[in-house]
This record gives sequence, structure tokens and C-alpha cells, in this order.
Amino acid sequence: MKPALVLLLSATCAFAGVKMPAVISDHMVLQADTPVAIWGWADTGEEVQVEFAGQKKATKTAADGKWWVKLDKLQASAQPQTLTVSGTNTLTIRDVLVGEVWLASGQSNMEMRIKDKMHGLVDNADAEMAAAKHPEIRVFVHDEPYEIYQLPVPADEPAQDRPGSWRVCSPETVGDFSAMGYFFARDLLAELKQPVGILTSAVGGTPIEAWTSASAQQAVPELKPLLEDWQQRLTGFDPEAAQKKFLEDKAAWLKVRAAALKAKQPAPKAPLPYKNLAVMKPGGLFNGMIASLVPYTIRGVIWYQGERNAAGPFSPLYGTQLRTLIADWRARWGDEFHFAYVQLPAVKGVQKLPSEPKGWGVAVRDGQRRTLSVPHTSMAITMDLHGELNGHPTNKSEYAKRLSTIVLHDVYQKASLLPTGPLLKSATAEKGKMVLSFEYADGLKAKSGELEGFAIAGTDGKFVWASARVEDGKVIVWNEKLTDPKAVHYSFAGMPKGNLVNAANIPASPFRTDDWQ
Repeated sequence: MKPALVLLLSATCAFAGVKMPAVISDHMVLQADTPVAIWGWADTGEEVQVEFAGQKKATKTAADGKWWVKLDKLQASAQPQTLTVSGTNTLTIRDVLVGEVWLASGQSNMEMRIKDKMHGLVDNADAEMAAAKHPEIRVFVHDEPYEIYQLPVPADEPAQDRPGSWRVCSPETVGDFSAMGYFFARDLLAELKQPVGILTSAVGGTPIEAWTSASAQQAVPELKPLLEDWQQRLTGFDPEAAQKKFLEDKAAWLKVRAAALKAKQPAPKAPLPYKNLAVMKPGGLFNGMIASLVPYTIRGVIWYQGERNAAGPFSPLYGTQLRTLIADWRARWGDEFHFAYVQLPAVKGVQKLPSEPKGWGVAVRDGQRRTLSVPHTSMAITMDLHGELNGHPTNKSEYAKRLSTIVLHDVYQKASLLPTGPLLKSATAEKGKMVLSFEYADGLKAKSGELEGFAIAGTDGKFVWASARVEDGKVIVWNEKLTDPKAVHYSFAGMPKGNLVNAANIPASPFRTDDWQ
């Protein structure tokens, strides 16, 4: 069934029995140690009973055709169980595990599969697939992820359902899994010894505003210029023409790609389906890809996105956008779940100026760092992991390891003295120098040579290169010609030269100590 045909359900529908969303289906993983939402649709007034793990919950379908119950807390179990939903008909959901469930979302670096037709193979793909004998890992995948480009994303109404299925991890299935999602799940499984479920909902090349509901963004005054810009861009936009052009470009690309591969030459980049503005507009992907997963009970979200917002006049808004998305999703779920994300890595090039605030990704990284002020958030610092030359790092297992390490520390209280890199905690001016203190600062040092990547400014706001040294667990920054320093920037460039690390050799996050425009 095509996604557009099942996106919207209304109270006028005659269901002729109980129906369930696609995400509640065979092979699913239910979240352990917290009440679990189970929901669906039936005719108004129809009585529905849900049975699972010795529990029985009953309810009556509301006037809008919806029903839902909450199971009491469940114990983690890798033993397959059966969930039964009964009304005028009976539905049986088989092979259900109980463990940890995470929603994996973002753009192409979260979407990128182990064996990806669009972006190539991850490192050691064949060996990784051969070793993927982990039936305790289950991944929910929307049917034909790229098919969202074939049909318009709903413009105004959130989808209540969208086709998809849970897939059991095996060497035969893992190639189609999100690489980040799979490696993250594998890390959790190894440490927690519990089943892990991943809900995958990611689309390449898309901006953060597509993933946040339009109403949530409209309530934030700082985002008004961005939304007004989108309104202008959408005026006169013809989605059918854009889709036709994309399909023509895709057909031509497939021929050129086949010829390149036959000649053992690099394949050209694929055409960009996100030129269809319907996919990228504010709220479009929230409506089409996220709303149908609410309120599936999860432990948290892993998020890898920001490339699409990394340049342009609105990139300084990214921190506000990310905080808005987190608040929006938590409100929709009615749960302060954990939100963990990947800070954008460095890109190719050389830092030439002491501070390059308009460099690719600079404002996004700073917004990501500042979002750590939101409770129950974690950030994986990836500045040193490379793989950035083609925009899609192939060493996804390393990126996932950074993310899983901080999540295991922050969410599951697994001991790790240094689960992430140094994070700026405070900055003070003392005797003509700036004194910086950090979290996760044990063993502060230069990865090699002398510390570099620091810039300093006085009241005029003009940044110049600075000297720096580690002293008593803090970093001292100065410039001999500047006697009254006010601010420090570190690694504030698209490809920064900073080399500050801790004892775990994880790099410090880029930062600024000022709030100057």
C-alpha cells in the first residue's frame, strides 16, 4: 500500500474491527521498565482488550475511532512473547521482545545503510554483515524509505500511520539497516545484555525544520524570519514538476553510474530528491515520518543531522531549532525521554583565520554544544573521526561508538570516567589572560605538539591567534599584545586546527565564550 493512501484516518472511517499501526507488529521490541503505550483504531464504542505478559488491559474506542491502553512496567526479556488485541476481531502480534527502544532520526548520515545504494558501503561492510547474528536487535523500517520522494509529504496534517515493518537482525537483513542505528544498537546489546529496538526515520538532505511540527516552530519568535523565508520559497512551487525533474535526473544518473561502476571509476553523486520543497518545508517530515510513531514508548532519540543547515543566513538559529524540536517531540510523546545527538564533524580544508564564524557547520556545532543545557541530552563529539571528504563518513561504527559511549554513561550509568571530550564549563579573565575550565577534563593536553586553535579578543570583538597552555587542569589563553581579554573562540572554523584532548584522546568540542552577534 502506498504511504499517501494510509496517512490520514478520521472518525468517519468504518474500521470493521480493530486495526493497529504498522509499528505495533510482529518482531517488535517494547520498552522495559516503564509503562508502555499500545494503541489503534476501531469503530466508535467498540470494546478492546490487550493481553501481554500476563497483563490484561481493557478500554472502549473513543468517538474519533481511536483507542489506547498502557501496559504496566515490563521486565526486559529476550524470550519471544505474543501480544493479543481483541475487539470484534482478534489480532495477534508474535515474536515480541522487551528491552531498550530508541528512535534514530536525521538526514543522510543517519539514513545511510550498511550497504547503501546511494552512498556506498560502510567500512568492512561484508565482514560486518557476516557477523550480524544478533536476533535480539530489531529495526523498524518504513516501507521503501525513498518512496517518500515519489508522493507528496502531507502538508497540513500529521500522519496517523505509515507502512513499515520490524526486521530481525541477521546477516541477510542488516545490509538495509541504518548503519548508525545498527552499530549503536550493537553497542547497547553488548553492554546491557538486553534486546534493543531501533525505530528508523531519516531522510537524506533534509533540514531540521522539516522534522519539527510547524505549530511548534510558529510559537518561537526567533524562527519567524526562517518561516517567512520558507513561505516565499513555497509561493508558486510546483511539487509535481519538481518530482518529474527528479525522476528524469535519477534515470540519467543510474545510466551514468552503471557505466562508471563497470569501468571501475568513481560514480557521480546522485540527484537530490530534496529539491522537492514539499519534503523539506517546515513540518513536512514531522507530519510524514514522525507523527505516525507517536506515542510508541521509547527510551530516547539518537539524532544525526545538521549538514543541511550548516551554511546560510539561518545557520545561527540551529541551536534554537534543535531545542524547539526536542521540546516538540517530548510534548508529543508526553515524556521527557533522553535525546542524544552527533555534533557535526570537521570538513576538509584549512583554518586560515583565528575565527571563522561563517565557516561550514560552525554555527551548527555551537548550537549543538549549547543545547546540552537542556536536561537529559547528550552529544557525541566527532571532530577527529574524519571520513568527511565525501560528506558521508564510512567509519560509521566509530561515530556510533562515540554516541553509545556517552549514552551508556548518561542514561544507563555505566561507568566511564571520560565518556566524551572536554566541554567548556566556565571562562574568566585573570591578569590579562583567559582561564578556561572544562567538564571531562582529566588529562587535558595537546594531542601533539603545543596547543593550537585558540583565538582571543578584547572589547573590540576582533579575534587574533592566541597562545595556550594547560595548567592545574585548566587552559590558560593569552596574547601578549592584548591586555584586557574578553572572549575566546576555540576551533571556530569549518576545518579547525584545534588539538585539545583529554586522557581518553577525545577532542574538545569547539566553543565560544561570548554571546556577541
